[in-house]
Amino acid sequence: MATAAASSSASATPRDLVRQIVVISAFSFMIIGDAVGIGAFGGTPIQDAVGGAFDPDASYLTPATSAFSIWSLIYLGLLGYTVWQALPSQRQNARQRVVGWWIALTMVLNGGWLVTVQFAGDGGVWATVVVLALLVAALCVAYVQIVRTRQPQDRIVATALLDGATGLHLGWATLATVANVAAALTATGPASWGDAADVVGVVVIVVVVVIALVLAAWSRWSLAPGLAIGWGLVWLAVARLGGDLHSTPIGVAAIGAAGIVVLVPAGMRVLRQFRPVD
Repeated sequence: MATAAASSSASATPRDLVRQIVVISAFSFMIIGDAVGIGAFGGTPIQDAVGGAFDPDASYLTPATSAFSIWSLIYLGLLGYTVWQALPSQRQNARQRVVGWWIALTMVLNGGWLVTVQFAGDGGVWATVVVLALLVAALCVAYVQIVRTRQPQDRIVATALLDGATGLHLGWATLATVANVAAALTATGPASWGDAADVVGVVVIVVVVVIALVLAAWSRWSLAPGLAIGWGLVWLAVARLGGDLHSTPIGVAAIGAAGIVVLVPAGMRVLRQFRPVD
């Protein structure tokens, strides 16, 4: 903590200004990539791109379209972070020096995934998996740094714009990776694989729950990743119980999993408030 405090009071360097500019540029690229990815410039909407692989009824593990509205909240959080980190008071902040470059990379990869979806072509679904895997890896590193540099005296702005925005981004990207891989396998694998969809889908959901709980426990029961994963699981249940690609086992499992990944971290945070102080 002494080292962090010393770094925080050190003089700003040209590298600090470069970092702030890079973060702003990365956010701008992400927004442009999003506009390209959704077909705002005359391209193909995401659900119709890559041969329709991302349509909710194309894969058993793809959530309903409404689930993707969470991007609005994630983008709002990242916009808030971009503006906040650009303030002169944050230029030489020790925590920004550690996490700023990684958050910038996650925004570039976010926009890159959307551009890849638009231009990969019908046979390029596995290219989107690669980009999304890189995004999740970068988010994991960013979140590790955020948790490691967390301080008890952090203000609500820092908590919301670092832990909150990146936590939501990581949680949603984790679930999106599951959906992306499932879409790729569905698009390129034999039709006979569909016979095992219920069993495989439930097993995958169990794995997602384990990942979510491990992430929550490691981050001292942060809520943001679990909230994003739970949101996606609820809409996965909606798609499987009410969509054309019906699966009661997957739908029920997704509902139960959503409750676990949201309520367990919330309950553990409440219990921590009553933990005896040694």
